[in-house]
Amino acid sequence: MPGPGGGNLQSTALKAWQTPPLSDSLQQTYLTSSVSRTQLMEMDQQRIESSKRRTMSNNDLISERTGSLGACGWILVILSGIFTIILFPITIWFSLKIVQEYERTVIFRLGRLTDKKARGPGIFFILPCTDSFVKVDLRTVSFDIPPQEILTKDSVTVSVDGVVYFRVSDPIASVANVVNADFSTRLLAQTTLRNVLGTKNLAELLSDREGIAHSMQSNLDEATDNWGIKVERVEIKDVKLPHQMQRAMAAEAEAAREARAKVIAAEGEMNASRALKEASLVIAESPSALQLRYLQTLNTIAAEKNSTIVFPLPMELMSNFIRK
Repeated sequence: MPGPGGGNLQSTALKAWQTPPLSDSLQQTYLTSSVSRTQLMEMDQQRIESSKRRTMSNNDLISERTGSLGACGWILVILSGIFTIILFPITIWFSLKIVQEYERTVIFRLGRLTDKKARGPGIFFILPCTDSFVKVDLRTVSFDIPPQEILTKDSVTVSVDGVVYFRVSDPIASVANVVNADFSTRLLAQTTLRNVLGTKNLAELLSDREGIAHSMQSNLDEATDNWGIKVERVEIKDVKLPHQMQRAMAAEAEAAREARAKVIAAEGEMNASRALKEASLVIAESPSALQLRYLQTLNTIAAEKNSTIVFPLPMELMSNFIRK
């Protein structure tokens, strides 16, 4: 005797046993979607961890540079301050500095960073003898990537150029971590363009420019993050093919268009023949319809002001004259 609820359990088990299993295609689709989601999650985690490591390393680097000046350093700073106060009417012109709204200033005191944050915009003071500063422009800068001769994945030589838009996101890193951030970014953009396009086919290069530009932007942004550079946009300007390849592609496109034109003409003739067949069947059912069609044709010819009109005569009418 089944206990309470035993019948429900048996029916549930029977339904589960009778339920057909999923097809192989559905199972493969589910597995692929789950794997892709897992890969996306792993990529996001890796990006977050890499950004955290870069931030920690940058902070450690700045903290090492902003250490104590030491006893001799403080003595020099105090002497410089006293000298500035004594000669204040003269030294004020050397101590007072102005920074524009789109600029920031990185100040070094005896070769060390004075603060973890850049100064500006506005007015700030420096000590003439011990302090030095570097102005950094925060506006977006654009430059053209020179044409690069690249061998694609399918062994086709092409010439590609582009344009890159970037700006300084961290003034301290752009001054302290790299000698010339602008020049370094330009060189890195050229090598990145070669590396990215070297893994693409010619068809992908011509059709997927947006994807290539996005891939270049992500690679450049990740590589220049330690330099305090933010790559905002990358665009592929022109793709130049060899003349022989251009002629071959033009011949291929022309042949494809001619083939489509022939197919369309053949389909039109087939439809016209079907229409003529149906018209002949309709005319065969009514003998007077042929005479009406003949009169309509004569009306069309007469409307064009022709001096010659050909009248078709039945052969039965001519046979009487032939016998005589």
